Amino acid sequence: MISTVVWGTGNVGRAAVRAVEAHPALKLVNVLVHNPGKVGRDAGELGGLDYPLGVAATDDIDAVLAAGPQAVVYAASGDIRPDDALADIVRALRAGAVVVTPALYPLYDQRNAPPEFREPVLAAIAEGGGSLFVSGVDPGWGNDVLPLLISGLATTIDVIRCQEIFDYSTYEQPDSVRYLVGMGQPMEYEPLMLMETIPTMVWGGQIRLMARALGVELDEIRETMDRRPLETTVSTRTMGEFEAGTQGAVRFEVQGIVEGEARIVIEHVTRIHPSCAPDWPQPPDGTGAHRVIIEGRPRIEVTVEAADEGENRSAGGNATAVGRLVGAIDWLVEAAPGLYDALDVPLRPAVGKLGRKQR
Repeated sequence: MISTVVWGTGNVGRAAVRAVEAHPALKLVNVLVHNPGKVGRDAGELGGLDYPLGVAATDDIDAVLAAGPQAVVYAASGDIRPDDALADIVRALRAGAVVVTPALYPLYDQRNAPPEFREPVLAAIAEGGGSLFVSGVDPGWGNDVLPLLISGLATTIDVIRCQEIFDYSTYEQPDSVRYLVGMGQPMEYEPLMLMETIPTMVWGGQIRLMARALGVELDEIRETMDRRPLETTVSTRTMGEFEAGTQGAVRFEVQGIVEGEARIVIEHVTRIHPSCAPDWPQPPDGTGAHRVIIEGRPRIEVTVEAADEGENRSAGGNATAVGRLVGAIDWLVEAAPGLYDALDVPLRPAVGKLGRKQR
C-alpha cells in the first residue's frame, strides 16, 4: 500500500480524501489542514464520508513530511497564492514524495513552464527523488486526454473545440466567482482571470499539449473575450443576489492558430444564472457540462456531465480531476523520478474499483 497524504480539505481535498480511501493501492496516512477548526477532526468527516477513517487532521507540515509519505495529493488552492502553493509542493518533493495537484496552471504544460516554476521543482526532484504531475479537469483531461482520444476516431479534422459550459452559482468559492471571474461586478470592473494574457497563461498549455500530440506547429495562441450584463437582478441558492447591470456571463476562447486558422480551441461559457446570454451555447440541463467537438469527417461531439455531493456539477468536475490525479499515483511511484505532464501519464481503467464500495 502506498502511504498517501491529502493536503487541504476544501472543494478538491474532500474529493481527494474519498478517492484515496477508495483506491485499492493507496493508504491514507495523514490529512493536512490550514483551518485551526479542522485540526483533530477525522478525515472521514472532512471528506464527506459517513464513517471515520481513523486519521486525525493536523496542521503540522514538518511532522507529516518527516514521516516520509510516498505520495501527496496537494489539494490546496493555487489560484490566488501560486507562490505559496509552489513552495509547499517543493517541500513535499524534497521529502521524496510523488506529488499530484491541480494547483499550478503554468506546470500543466511543464515543458514550456516559466523558469521560476520549473527550476525549483526540478531541483527539488533531484534532491528528494520525488515526482510531480499537475492536471485537472479544465484545464486538464477535458482539453488534453479526452479530445486527443476522440480525435483518433476521425478521418479528417478541421477544428478541435473543447467547451466548458457552466452555471458558476454551483461553484462554492464565492471570492473566486465574484472577484477572480467578476460575476456580480460592474461591467467596468476588470477581473483578474479575464485580463489579457491570463486565459493563455491558464489554458495555453493545453493548446500546446494538444498540438504536440497531433504533430502540428502552432503559429501563435490568440484570445477572444465577450461579457454580458444581467438584465434583471437574480438570486442564487449558494451565493445570494447578483444585481441587474452587473456581469452575469462570460464567453472566451483560447485559440491555437495553425497555418493562419484557429484549429485547436478551448472555449468557456460561464454564467451566474441561466437567464443571462441565452443565445450562447447551453449545457444539456442548464447546470454544467464539458464538451468536445471534432469538426471534420465525421463530426463527433461528446458531452460529459459529472455530479457529486448532492448532484452538484462543480463538485462532480472536481471529483473527476481528483480521479485523474489519484489514479496516477501508483503509476508515478513505479516510474522514474521526474516532472510529468498529461501526455506522459496514461489514463488507465479503474482497476480494482468495479463493484468496490466505500465502507
